[in-house]
Amino acid sequence: MKRVLIITYYWPPAGGPGVQRWLKFVTYFKEFGIDPIVFIPDNPHYPITDESIGSELPEGIQIIRFPIKEPYGFVNLFSKKKITQVSSGIITKRKQSVLEKVLLWIRGNFFIPDARIGWVKPSINFLRNFIADHNLEAIITSGPPHSLHLIGKSLKEETGIKWVADFRDPWTTIHYHKSLRLAKRAQKKHIALESEVLTKADHIVVTSATTKKEFEKITQTPIEVITNGYDSIDNFKLNLDIKFTLSHIGSLLSNRNPIILWEVLSELCSENPEFSKDLLIQLAGSVSDAILISIQKYGLMDQCIALGYLSHQKAIQLQYNSQVLLLIEMNLPETKAIIPGKLFEYLAAKRPILAIGPIDSDVEKIIEETNSGSYFGYSEKEKLKKQISLFYSEYREGHLTLNSKGLSKFSRKKLTSKMSDLIKSL
Repeated sequence: MKRVLIITYYWPPAGGPGVQRWLKFVTYFKEFGIDPIVFIPDNPHYPITDESIGSELPEGIQIIRFPIKEPYGFVNLFSKKKITQVSSGIITKRKQSVLEKVLLWIRGNFFIPDARIGWVKPSINFLRNFIADHNLEAIITSGPPHSLHLIGKSLKEETGIKWVADFRDPWTTIHYHKSLRLAKRAQKKHIALESEVLTKADHIVVTSATTKKEFEKITQTPIEVITNGYDSIDNFKLNLDIKFTLSHIGSLLSNRNPIILWEVLSELCSENPEFSKDLLIQLAGSVSDAILISIQKYGLMDQCIALGYLSHQKAIQLQYNSQVLLLIEMNLPETKAIIPGKLFEYLAAKRPILAIGPIDSDVEKIIEETNSGSYFGYSEKEKLKKQISLFYSEYREGHLTLNSKGLSKFSRKKLTSKMSDLIKSL
């Protein structure tokens, strides 16, 4: 067994997609000769919590909880919603209040690379001796928050231990980075830190081919693409909804508002009374007021239900029950590299995926490669309308099915095997 230390911020009871990646790697590691120890914050500020995820924790894993001080207490007098949005990296494009501008400016210029920077030095001081005492052979840092990579960098420099930096999302090319109101000094520091991490790590892991290409322009360090994935499907049974359900799982905020979709659905409802009766739009997760206003504008409120945040288990069952699964991404060049974790759980559900986002994205390539649905750019309204009409016709005839292929390589166990091989090669 090769003993490794996993340094991650998101861990149960954190909700949302960020927790799933390393929770699942750790779950299966011992089957592939890796003995993991997990290092996490003791009192983190999670934007979303999901107590049910505790049932997915593997047994017999050593977990080290270490105190963290986060800066959100100084804004306790302000809106909790705005604090949560800033802490989770949610930045909207609508007109911002003075408070929001101030919070973003402070977040971007005083906490570099992010608001968890205060955890770095104390963690280094603690782990310096911990590594020696426990005969650890490698460390893995997972970001965002990318400040965790600075822990790995320092420990690598001080102890010589092998270090893998895992990027679930890009750093300076993430879609909201330009919205942080960075001063030139702060922007230069972000770029310098990113470069240091990419060049000093023994290996870089990314979740998309586009991010790999971006990083290859900065470093000669070996880079491996290991995507997110899906877990065992034994606990879920297909029980299709009676309605023609179009379901979106996850946050749907104002900067991800698919006006083209609402237009098409509104037109189809007007043209076909039966479509209007059968249609049900299900939104599970945080939904912005701007989204709901748009849905109302296009006369779809009677066909829409906002379910709020669902536990991970309930969200997966919803995917299995839905007629069509919606995947929406912002129409920005920076989001071509973003592959939402839910995509892989969508694949496992084997329900048709209807995706809207920037052309030539990594998501588009995966959907095409697996024959798992249809992908549209924001200017392809007529094609989108035609596809939804086709889905509806198949639904009415009782054979809205999917003949997907090549899904096994996205299983959590296959991905863990790949990650394990990388670690053992260090």
